Amino acid sequence: MIGEPVVTDAPDVLQDLRTRLDAIDERLLDVLRARLECCLEIARVKRANDLPMMQNHRIGIVHERAARYAERHGLSREYLRALYDLIITESCRVEDEIIDAAGTSCGREEQPVENAPH
Repeated sequence: MIGEPVVTDAPDVLQDLRTRLDAIDERLLDVLRARLECCLEIARVKRANDLPMMQNHRIGIVHERAARYAERHGLSREYLRALYDLIITESCRVEDEIIDAAGTSCGREEQPVENAPH
């Protein structure tokens, strides 16, 4: 393309970029692990206080926050929604394990995430 620099040492540059990407991925995985650990703590509080696993407003709040982030940073809203659907599904799974509430798995069996009660 016009205006793009020609890289004469492309293999070295690519290796450096891939190393950088690997470090970013490691941080991303650490953050996802920390998020799930927080969900476990939330589930323990819910169980100890006999609160329902589903908190009707939370999924909507999470999706709306991700949509605003997408808009501010030029990312696809659909991409972040799909990503959060996966994250929320796993969060519900680990919360269910703690709460041991059969039939309250975030409504995944009954309806897709975008229509699930939040």
